[in-house]
Amino acid sequence: MYGLVNKAIQDMVCSRFGEETWKTIKHKAEVDVDVFLSMEGYPDDITHKLVKAASVVLGLSSSEIMQAFGEFWVQYTAQEGYGELMDMSGDELPEFLENLDNLHARVGVSFPKLQPPSFECTDIEENSLSLHYRSDREGLTPMILGLVKGLGTRFDTEVHITQTQSRDEGAEHDEFLVIYKPN
Repeated sequence: MYGLVNKAIQDMVCSRFGEETWKTIKHKAEVDVDVFLSMEGYPDDITHKLVKAASVVLGLSSSEIMQAFGEFWVQYTAQEGYGELMDMSGDELPEFLENLDNLHARVGVSFPKLQPPSFECTDIEENSLSLHYRSDREGLTPMILGLVKGLGTRFDTEVHITQTQSRDEGAEHDEFLVIYKPN
């Protein structure tokens, strides 16, 4: 994963729990990278070690941390210079979700080794849709719950998201029911 992801985890932990907690997590994870460079690739294992160590240090499940991270990620990437790109991807939650693959294609120009997930919206009805998530990476599915909630905040939209099928339980891909109501 690109350093931007690890840097975001660091910023989330530092802003909510402080620098010392971050140092404890890094030490427990046995990660000796002083500064994550946003545009540099790092083994996925580093990210997983950081989440696992954060789980132990903070007393939260890995799933809770990934959900919080997903919610944080929306705000973080907008502040890190991707807000304009996000603005071009939609003015409302369902439009944005439908354009996620296009957004990742544009981001791929800056991050040529990006291995983005794929998203597809189906069963689109008034105030609900099914969101299909496909990724080669393991362990990031809980992040989608947080991401969609974070997007709800971005678009001032009340969101309720439920996972309806799971790759961990043998499904071909993960699927979520997203019920939303603009405020």
